[in-house]
Amino acid sequence: MIVLLSVGTGTLESTMTEDLSPAERYAAARRRAAEQATALASFREMYDFGLDPFQIEACQALEAGKGVLVAAPTGSGKTIVGEFAVHLALMQGKKCFYTTPIKALSNQKYADLCRRYGDGMVGLLTGDNSINPDAAVVVMTTEVLRNMLYAGSQTLIGLGYVVMDEVHYLSDRFRGAVWEEVIIHLPESVTLVSLSATVSNAEEFGDWLDTVRGDTEVIVSEHRPVPLFQHVLAGRRMYDLFEEGEGHKKAVNPDLARLARMEAQRPSFQDRRRGRAMREADRERERRQRSRIWTPGRPEVIERLDAEGLLPAITFIFSRAACEAAVQQCLYAGLRLNDDEAREKVRALVEERTSSIPPEDLHVLGYYEWLEGLERGIAAHHAGMLPTFKEVVEELFVRGLVKAVFATETLALGINMPARSVVLEKLVKWNGEQHADITPGEYTQLTGRAGRRGIDVEGHAVVLWQRGISPEHLAGLAGTRTYPLRSSFKPSYNMAVNLVDQFGRHRSRELLETSFAQFQADKSVVGISRQVQRNEEGLAGYKESMTCHLGDFEEYARLRRELKDRETELARQGMSERRAEAAVALEKLKPGDVIHVPTGKYAGLALVLDPGLPAGRSNGHRGFEQHDGPRPLVLTAERQVKRLASIDFPVPVEALERMRIPKSFNPRSPQSRRDLASALRTKAGHIPPERARKKRSQAADDREIARLRTAIRAHPCHGCNDREDHARWAERYHRLIRDTSQLERRIEGRTNTIARTFDRIVALLTELDYLRGDEVTEHGKRLARLYGELDLLASECLREGVWEGLGPAELAACVSALVYEARVGDDAMAPKLPSGKAKAALGEMVRIWGRLDALEEEFRITQTEGVGQREPDLGFAWAAYMWATGMGLDEVLREAEMPAGDFVRWCKQVIDVLGQISAAAPVAGSDVAKTARKAVDLVLRGVVAYSSVG
Repeated sequence: MIVLLSVGTGTLESTMTEDLSPAERYAAARRRAAEQATALASFREMYDFGLDPFQIEACQALEAGKGVLVAAPTGSGKTIVGEFAVHLALMQGKKCFYTTPIKALSNQKYADLCRRYGDGMVGLLTGDNSINPDAAVVVMTTEVLRNMLYAGSQTLIGLGYVVMDEVHYLSDRFRGAVWEEVIIHLPESVTLVSLSATVSNAEEFGDWLDTVRGDTEVIVSEHRPVPLFQHVLAGRRMYDLFEEGEGHKKAVNPDLARLARMEAQRPSFQDRRRGRAMREADRERERRQRSRIWTPGRPEVIERLDAEGLLPAITFIFSRAACEAAVQQCLYAGLRLNDDEAREKVRALVEERTSSIPPEDLHVLGYYEWLEGLERGIAAHHAGMLPTFKEVVEELFVRGLVKAVFATETLALGINMPARSVVLEKLVKWNGEQHADITPGEYTQLTGRAGRRGIDVEGHAVVLWQRGISPEHLAGLAGTRTYPLRSSFKPSYNMAVNLVDQFGRHRSRELLETSFAQFQADKSVVGISRQVQRNEEGLAGYKESMTCHLGDFEEYARLRRELKDRETELARQGMSERRAEAAVALEKLKPGDVIHVPTGKYAGLALVLDPGLPAGRSNGHRGFEQHDGPRPLVLTAERQVKRLASIDFPVPVEALERMRIPKSFNPRSPQSRRDLASALRTKAGHIPPERARKKRSQAADDREIARLRTAIRAHPCHGCNDREDHARWAERYHRLIRDTSQLERRIEGRTNTIARTFDRIVALLTELDYLRGDEVTEHGKRLARLYGELDLLASECLREGVWEGLGPAELAACVSALVYEARVGDDAMAPKLPSGKAKAALGEMVRIWGRLDALEEEFRITQTEGVGQREPDLGFAWAAYMWATGMGLDEVLREAEMPAGDFVRWCKQVIDVLGQISAAAPVAGSDVAKTARKAVDLVLRGVVAYSSVG
C-alpha cells in the first residue's frame, strides 16, 4: 500500500523547460507523448477545467491496475476518480457498477452519467427502480450489489470496476455492514474505487483494503478547493472565529472570547427570579451588553446574509418542525429573495415536476404554502417531506432560484447541494436518546456544504450566538477536520445462510475474520497487552506496601472485602424484592384505577389509562425484562398523559379509587385531559397516600455477616496501628488485580469476536433446521432471500403459515411491522390495528418474536451487540392497511399522524419486503406469494407511485 498526501492545487507538469538541456527536453517530450497515449489524457479532455494533483494521482493508480481509496473534503471533486473508473471500464470493454448509500444519490449520479454517455449506456438499480440493468454502467444502492453477490447474479459477468461512493457509511450503525460485505465478497478480478470523506484513520482503512483486495493506493487530500471561513453571528455583528496569530497560526478571536466572558458574568433569568439584588452599575452594564449580544431571529439572519452577499445559504436546524416553522417565520416577515422573473421560473418548474400529483392530494400535502415559499426563494428540506418536493427544492437551489434552505442534517449526507454559506443555529442535537454536542465529524460534514467550486471564491460557516457558547469549543470543532472510521460490521442470520451456502461453515468463518471490524479489534489488542504488563509491574509494588508485621494482611483484606460484598448483596436483594413486589402490584392495575405515584417527576395522584403490560409476557421470553415490567399509561392530576416506568414505583402501589374513563376521551386533546383531570381531583384529591412501612434489615439477622465480623476482629492484623494505611494499599492492590483481569478478558473478547458471534448464529440456525452442517435446508434457502432487520422473524412467519389466508391489505399491514420503527418513545396509547385476520396474524408475529427472543438469549445473541431481532413495531399497520384498501391520502395521513415523506418512505420499505416475500414464499400449497404481489400493486399507487425516490 502506498499513501500519497495531496495538500494543494496545481498541474502535474512543469512548464519551466527553458533551462533544460536538449536531452532533458527530448525526455520531457517523450513523457508528454506517453501521457497523451493514456486513458487519463482522453478523460481529461472531457472536462473544461484542470484536475487537481490528488485526482491525477488516483486516476494514474487506477490505470496502473491498482485499487484506490480517496479521502478528501466534501466538494473537493472525489467523484472525478469514480467517473474515471467508468471511463476505463468502457475503454476496456468491461462493466462498471457505481454504488451509493441512498436512492437520491443514485438518481442524481444516474442523471449525470446519462448526460455524458447517453441513456443506452447507463442503467439504474434501486429498491424501487430498475432501468436498463444490463447496461455497461449501472448505478445502484450498495444493498442491491450485496444482494447480487449473494444471489450469484448473471449481471456480475464482465464486471471490471466497482465505485463505492461515500464509503465512510461503513461506520453507520444500521447499514454499515453492507459495505464490508461487498468489499469482502467482490471477485478478486474487480478493481475497487473507494471514495470517502476525510477520515483520520484513512491509512488504517487502506491497510485493511490492501489485505482483502490486494494492492491499494491511498490518496488523502486535506485541501479544500474553496477556502472556508468561520464566523459567529451575535446581535448586529458578524465575528470571525479565528484571527492570524504568531507564525500564521490561527487563534480564537479575542473579541469573541471577551464577548463570551461578558455573557458569562451577566446574571441569568433564574438569578433575577430568585430575587438577587442588582446594583445600578450592574443593571447599566447588562443594558449595554443586551444591546450588543442577542441571538438573531431566522428572518434577520437571512436578511443579514443577503446584505453581505452570502446567499445562497443552508441553515441546519436539528428538527423537522423547526425547519417548517423557519419558512413560515420568513414568509410572515415579508422576506422576498426572488424577483418577478425568478418567481415565474420557479412556478413553471414546480408545475412541471408536480403535474402527475392528483389535484385532490395537493392541498393535503401543503402544496400551496410550499409553492409560496419557493416563489420567494425560501424552502425547507427534511426527511418528512414528500420525495418529489425534496427533489424540486434541490433542483431549484442548484439553479439559484431558491436562496435560503432550512434543513435537517440529512441534507449533509452526500446530496450535491452546495451553498455559499452554511448556518448552524445550535451546536447541540437530539441523538435519539439525549441532547448531545455535535461531533467534529458532524460539524465538518455540515459546514462542508459551504463554498461552490467554480462559483464561489470562498465559503462561509456561520454559527449563531447562543447563551453559554464557548468560542474555544467551537474552534475545536472547526479545527478538528477529521473523524475516525469505525466498523459497525456484525453477522446476521441472512448473511450466515448465504455464506454457508456459498463457502461452507469453515471458509465462511475465515472470510468473516477478514472484516474491518476484526482488523480494528486485533490492532487494539496490542495496546491493551502493554497495559496488562504495566499493571503486573505495579502489583508487585502494591503488595510490598501492604505487608504487615503482625500477620497476613492480604487475608485480612479479603475478609473485609467479603463483608462489604455480602452487605452489598443483601441490600441489592432487598431492593430487588421490593421491585418485584411493586411489579406484581402494577400487574393488578386496570384502566380506571386511581393511584398515587410514589416518586419521580410525575409523583402524585394519577388515573390509569392503560396498564402497559409487556407484549407476550406470558410466553416466557425476554420481553418482560426488556420492558422492565409493566409501564402504565396514566393521566396525572396536572393534566399530563405519560407512560411511567418501574423506577417511578420503588414500592407497591394499590388502587385508591375507581373512575370511569369516557369513551370519547382523547389523550391528545387538551380539553379532554383537562376535564378528566378535574374529575380525578374531585374524586380522589382528598385521599391521603399510604406510607410504606420500613422492614427490618436482612443484614441484622445474617449469619454470614456475623461470622465475617467475628473473624475480622480475631485476625492479628486487626490490632495493627497502621491497619488503615495497609488497607488503602490492599484496596489499590485488589482494584489493580480487578482492572488487569478486565483487560485480559477484553483481549480474549476481542480475539475472534466476529467468528464467535457467527458460531452462535449458526448454532441457533442449526437448532431451527435452517442449517445442517454445511448444508442449507429449504428453510435456509428461503431465509437467504429475505434481507432486513427482522429476516429470521419473516422467515419463521412464512414457515408457520402465519400469513396464509390473508388479503393483500392485511398482508401489507403485517409486513409493515417488519420494517417500521417509531421515531418517538412509547408515551402514547397502544396503536390502532385492523381487525379480524390481520389483528390475529400480528399477534402471532409478536408471539413468534417472543419465542425467537428467548432462543437468542439461550444462544447468547444480544441486540446490544447489533445482532438479533428487535420487537416488531405495529405502529404503521393501520396506516398501511388503510392505504392498501384504497382510502384517500388525506384520511390516511390524518389517521397516521405522520408527514407525507415518512409515509411514502415506510410504504416503499413495505413494498420492498413484500417483493422479497413474494420471491421467498413457497409456491406449492401457499397463496402468500400471489397475495404479496397483489399487495405491492395496492400500495404502489398515488403519492407512493409518483415519488421517484424513497
